[in-house]
Amino acid sequence: MNTQAAHNFRLQGLLLIAGILLFLMKLTAWWISGSVAVLSDALESIVNIIAAAVSLYALYLSSLPADRNHPYGHGKIEFLSSGAEGTMIILAALGIMYEAVLNFFQGHPLRETGTGLYIVAFAAAANYLLGWYSIRQGRRSHSPVLISGGKHLQSDTWTTLGIIAGLLLIQLTGLEWIDSIVALLLSLLLLKTGYSIIRKAVTGIMDEADDALLEELVNTLNEHRSRHWIDLHNLRIIRYGSVYHVDCHLTVPWYFNVHLAHKEVEQLNARVLEHFGTSVEMFVHTDGCLPSSCAVCGLSACPERRQAQSGTVVWDIHNITANRKHGADSLNPA
Repeated sequence: MNTQAAHNFRLQGLLLIAGILLFLMKLTAWWISGSVAVLSDALESIVNIIAAAVSLYALYLSSLPADRNHPYGHGKIEFLSSGAEGTMIILAALGIMYEAVLNFFQGHPLRETGTGLYIVAFAAAANYLLGWYSIRQGRRSHSPVLISGGKHLQSDTWTTLGIIAGLLLIQLTGLEWIDSIVALLLSLLLLKTGYSIIRKAVTGIMDEADDALLEELVNTLNEHRSRHWIDLHNLRIIRYGSVYHVDCHLTVPWYFNVHLAHKEVEQLNARVLEHFGTSVEMFVHTDGCLPSSCAVCGLSACPERRQAQSGTVVWDIHNITANRKHGADSLNPA
């Protein structure tokens, strides 16, 4: 397990412990107040605990090195974990919705709500801070598990704030049915959060293109372009957990020997890793240029030039992902 993976694993372990403590606090708040909205929040915390435990195991699996059966590593398990977490959020939301409707028609008197308010307010603040840190670390390390877990914790914060607002309204108005309405509204918010997490997990499993990431990569390549990189095309990014696998074709002068071509590949790797860190693994195929490549080639001292340069191809997420070498039809005016 590398340093980044070990840090993520420790963080997820802390989130699991914090989830257990916050669940006990909310359970205490429900016992004191008798509020079905607080109970729904406590039940949702059970989902947090299960999801945190599943995520912890997923981070362990994703940190295992590639092997014969998993040549690209085990990172895809992070998307499955995120999908499972989203599913559990939706199931919890349906359970909360059921309890809210049942309580609306049957009802039960609330007990002392003041102390319960203080407890759930503290839990809301703790959840938000933990979620914020988890999302920040997840984005730094490109970990979908930490990002989805952080979003889950922050959604729990908003639900808790809604519960606090509901309890305050009950204290002011004496209308106890507000408790059920608040719980019902929170269940709808959780349904939206669960769907969003599942949707993100499915895009990762299905290797859906990430235009924002492609744009960032293309900008980096344009900025650090070597004069020997005549063209780049057929660029693809596949995400395995926190690691991105990048495939592309690099066109270099046809007369380069293997050593010179490999030197350009190493330079390309270095530029990408310098920007993205060790979270990117490059697979670069080298092509020799064609006579038609002279129109887009900026290598002025080329001894084999057949025609003058007509312009420059500025790579973007559309032309760099196309599976063809660029020629005069792809030119931007020089």
